[in-house]
Formats: sequence, structure tokens, C-alpha cells
Amino acid sequence: MVKQKTIKNEISLSGVGLHTGKEVKMTFKPAPENHGFTFVRVDLEGSPVIEADANYVVNTQRGTNLEKLGVKIQTSEHVLAALTGCDIDNVIIELNAPEPPIMDGSSKFFVQAIEEAGIEEQDAAREYFVVKEVISYTDEATGSEIIVMPADDYQVTAMVDFGTKVLGTQNATMKSLSDFKSEISNARTFSFLHELETLLDNGLIKGGDLNNAIVYVDKEISENTMNNLKHAFGKEKISVKPNGILDNLTLHYPNEAARHKLLDVVGDLALIGTRIKGKVIANKPGHFVNTQFAKKLSKIIKIEQRNQIPVFDIYKEPLMDVNKIMSILPHRPPFLLVDKILEMSSTHVVGLKNVTMNENFFVGHFPGAPVMPGVLIVEAMAQCGGILILSTVPDPENYLTYFMKIDNVKFKQKVLPGDTLVFKCDLISPIRRGICHMKASAYANGKLVTEAELMAQIAKQN
Repeated sequence: MVKQKTIKNEISLSGVGLHTGKEVKMTFKPAPENHGFTFVRVDLEGSPVIEADANYVVNTQRGTNLEKLGVKIQTSEHVLAALTGCDIDNVIIELNAPEPPIMDGSSKFFVQAIEEAGIEEQDAAREYFVVKEVISYTDEATGSEIIVMPADDYQVTAMVDFGTKVLGTQNATMKSLSDFKSEISNARTFSFLHELETLLDNGLIKGGDLNNAIVYVDKEISENTMNNLKHAFGKEKISVKPNGILDNLTLHYPNEAARHKLLDVVGDLALIGTRIKGKVIANKPGHFVNTQFAKKLSKIIKIEQRNQIPVFDIYKEPLMDVNKIMSILPHRPPFLLVDKILEMSSTHVVGLKNVTMNENFFVGHFPGAPVMPGVLIVEAMAQCGGILILSTVPDPENYLTYFMKIDNVKFKQKVLPGDTLVFKCDLISPIRRGICHMKASAYANGKLVTEAELMAQIAKQN
């Protein structure tokens, strides 16, 4: 079992936002288990929180931009890539501006800060989305495509073709997340000259300079453009290097552009909120296709989680047989609806019932087409929950369990003679004053048949 991780200590970085040009302080703080990544705008009243969630993506122009209830976070991808690349699960990211500092245009300084803060293992198990079949998304307008296929580890390959002589076709691969720090984290963001002109004309990249963005020169530079660049970057002189990039920068890798695109993929896919066990292949990736793919995966994961069927060994020796159950529960046949208890902890219980044609209720409930009554399935789940709550007292035989509330009941499949019903009840909140509030589910034939939220209380018999 791989456990979740957070950072040991809080740590801050300062810089400017690439597009806003605003000074910004960003602080990483430890977060509790199952928290995920959240951005907190401490410069706004109430310090609103925006979860790193693909469903909050509202714009992908020059970065992945999130918005929740009117509160925005711009260019989130480099920070999220660093957190994922450092194998972190839960962190609070405080900002006093809408955009993280661009630093050198990579994730390197964020990785260094995370390592300086220290990494701490937590108690909860990490959840994974295990890829079982190929899943793909294609942007018909651009021809960009992302697929994920089964693999034992999280791997990413980015293939880019920019259609320009200065850059051409490039590939980059991360075979394991452990390679992120050394092979991917220092790959810097980049732009083409024609894009740069548009950004400058629209008042963007106010925080840009020749130290945090590689500029590939894909066209002749006019004197007017050269003067604009000098003014924008505060330089007296700007020239083009032989490899086709503006001067004052040396590439870390010949395929640095492809590595940065891979970095963006890692950051954008962090928005699904669950670790991936699979190989991602991105052809001409960009923030739009990345985040659309993240939204698609997020939907698939939520459906899987909702329909996830626990696997139990129904043939192993039970924790309680029917005689032990009758020593705890006051119910007796034909109203005793639990045959075995397979598992039990302080927060959950798993029970089993074999449904046979000999059940009394089949005599009168649709005798020509026998179906187990839904209310009895709910009662059977409640009896399992009763065993859980009665296990908290030393003399369960002296107590009775009474329903207080039944909410959100859903019947999804029919239960027929010959079915084996497995019940799982999980506490929603701790048992207090003999009151048990739980989420109950019933399964048969590998499917969820019934679910409900149940509340009951035990009372001592007079």
C-alpha cells in the first residue's frame, strides 16, 4: 500500500506573474490526508479556496487558468507539475495575487522549495486510477491527441510538431515519475516570435524577460518589432542566436520545448485529482487538449468510484456465523436477514445473505416472478449496521436498535432467488450517544443493487 504524502514545513517563494507582471508571494503549506491540491487567494476577503480541479478550468490561453465563484488562478500548471513530480498528494498553495511567480519559466524552483520543506508520509492510502483500456481525446481543430493506455507506472511521452524550421519535430519521454526532477523540471516555457508580438500588443507577458521564456524566432524581425522587444524586455540590444532563439539564453536540452510540453501535461493532468497508473502519449499537446482530456478522465473516474464494487472472499471463514449473529441481534427467522459477518472494524462492517426460493416473502411478493422486496434489502443493511453499533457495548444482548432516519435510498437492480447479497456499511460520522449514521450498500452479481444513508440508535431494553 502506497501512502499519501504532504510537505513537513511551509515554505515561500516570491517573484512576478508572467502575464500580469505583478509581484507575488506563494507559500506551500502542509495539508491533511485526502485534501489534494488547493489554491488560496489570501489577498482577497475571506481567503477563497480554489481546488485544483479540471472542472474549474475556464481558459487555456497561454496557461491553464482556473476560476471558482469569480475567483481566478492563472498559469497553475508549473506548480501542479512540481507537486506531482515530487510525489506529493496534499498541499495548500497560498497566493497574494492571481498568478504564481513564473520564476525561470520551469518547475525547477518549485521542486527545490518542496524538497527544502521536506516530504512527510501520511497514514491514508493513496488512490490510483488504474487504466484498464485505451482512453483518448482528439481536438479536431488542431489535430492534437492524447491517449492513456495500461501500464504499471505513470509514464508520459510528448510528441510535438510546430511546423517551423527553427523547431521542427521533437519528442520527450518520462519513463517514471522519479525522472521528473532530473529530466523534466528545469525545461522552460517558450514562445514563438509571432506569438510574442501578439502578446505584447495585447498587454500580456508583463512579467516576461529573456530569463524566463525561450523565444524561438520563426520569422524575420522588423526594426519596429526589435524596438518593441528592447522596450518590453528592458534591453539595449537584442539579437538572434545561431540556433534561432533570442540571445541571453542557452538551451538546457536540444528538445527543451518538448520536455516543457511534457511538464505541462503532468501539471494539467494533476487536475483530475487522482494518481494515474498508465502511459500517457500526447501528440501535439497544449493546455486546451490537456485539460479537456483531464475533464474526460475525471468523469470516468467519478463513474468508476460511484460504481466500484468491493471484492470480498465470501467463502472464507466468517467473522460471525448465524449463531453468533443471533447472540447479538434480537431478530430471528424469518426476519433475520443476515447469514454471516465477513469483516468488521470500528468504522465499517460487511455482511452476507444467501437469497433462496425458500424465503417467506417470495410466497406473496410477486409469486409468479419472485423479487426480494426493496424494504427488506434496506432492513438487511440496517441489521448489519446494528451489529456494528452493538459491538460498541459490552452487553449487546440487552439492547435494541431503532431506525431514526433513512435518506437517499436508491434501488438499482432486482434481487432474485439464488443471488448472494453482500452488504457494506461505513460510518459517515463517529458513533455518539448510541447513534450510528452510516452509508450502506448492497451488492449482488458484481453490481450495486441498493444504497442508502441510514441512521439508527440503540436503546437498552427495560
